[in-house]
Amino acid sequence: MDARVNYFAGPTAGTALKYFMSAGKALRDAPLPTATQELMALRVSQINGCAVCIDMHTKEAAAAGETSVRLNLVAAWREAPVFTEAERAALELAEEGTRVADGAGGVSEEVWAQAAEHYDEEQLIALVAQVSFMNAVNRLNIITRQPAGDYEPGQFH
Repeated sequence: MDARVNYFAGPTAGTALKYFMSAGKALRDAPLPTATQELMALRVSQINGCAVCIDMHTKEAAAAGETSVRLNLVAAWREAPVFTEAERAALELAEEGTRVADGAGGVSEEVWAQAAEHYDEEQLIALVAQVSFMNAVNRLNIITRQPAGDYEPGQFH
């Protein structure tokens, strides 16, 4: 499959993506565990069906020391006892924040309260920004049919 556009070829995409990717770097530097960030990014990308981001975040998580067992179970995290309560809260927030059209009320008070039990305000802001950022990146890749499979860990850092 060939991409519909080359994001790195033109000035508009180059300029916009430079700022967009700097936002991604700021989020990587946020006060959240790397494992939580990568698990959330992976789950959002699974829900949206973004192969590029699934490829990227699986490989980044593995490079950061994540186990294949946990990576393989992200799609079924509710039934998998390998995630901490804090990670479960983040994954639930990521799911509800991604599926806003499916649940007319957006993120429920219960899910927000559960996340707030495990994360302080700065971390909650980072969680919300991460979910929003991943949804946007997923759409950029899906709309333009960016090919997946050849990502190398650290490629965009």
